[in-house]
Amino acid sequence: MDKLILSAPAKINYLLDVIGKRPDGYHDLRMIMQRVNLCDEISLTITNTSAINVTSNNKTVPDGPKNIAWKAARALLDFVKSSSGVDIEIIKRIPVAAGLGGGSSDAAAVLTGLNRLLKLDLTDEVLMEIGCKLGADVPFFIFRETALAKGIGEKLSPLPDMPKCWILLVNPGINVSTAWVYKSLQLTNRKELNKLPEFFKSVDDIVSVLSNDLESVTISAFPVIDKIKAKLINLGAAGSMMSGSGPTVFGIFKNFDTAEAARVEVTKTTNWFAAAVETL
Repeated sequence: MDKLILSAPAKINYLLDVIGKRPDGYHDLRMIMQRVNLCDEISLTITNTSAINVTSNNKTVPDGPKNIAWKAARALLDFVKSSSGVDIEIIKRIPVAAGLGGGSSDAAAVLTGLNRLLKLDLTDEVLMEIGCKLGADVPFFIFRETALAKGIGEKLSPLPDMPKCWILLVNPGINVSTAWVYKSLQLTNRKELNKLPEFFKSVDDIVSVLSNDLESVTISAFPVIDKIKAKLINLGAAGSMMSGSGPTVFGIFKNFDTAEAARVEVTKTTNWFAAAVETL
């Protein structure tokens, strides 16, 4: 086997608490993350050269060392001292720089895919250690479970099964730099973190934890995010919030029909990206 095609799903954050800044410049976080079935497609082909080549249907995706999927391949091949090369084709369906973890998911797919193609038998724990050096969300996509994430996102604990729900993702086409958001965040002294439920028995339980400390930064620069949140609530969402550093907003719906009707309404008078997706 010298070729493999993998799906790289997006994620949403139900919770994103910024606890404090670390000496290394990163922030300590507490997050609840779940994957959704909006996926990039990653094709990996082992080659006889030592080159790593990246192509994509999205012209904004870098084709060299600036691409996190390229970095993932380089990191893994260097780790195992392999002289193999790989062609990486990325069919992008997840919006770029959208707070949905698309790049990190692509990188995780490259790590897990090359591990299989080259028959390396590296454990998920080893792959997650390599992935953490590439981006804070990469280990989550290797973990493949709904998780409570701490540290910079690398300390992952599985959460009990959550009720299935439909998510409407809406992206107004704004590029938001995660680094800029964290740099602009004004940290306040927390008294204590909100207590999380032991079990999520209903969609309402999920809605009860919705909180994102980064919203204050991104919404102040891009008020349209707040307008999208309000619109989704008006269209029947049980709850709505910005995912990650933005600018994608998601609404949580209890059935597909309501989510799809909201998608149609949102896109009637805009050219925004909108997709009704299911949680994984």
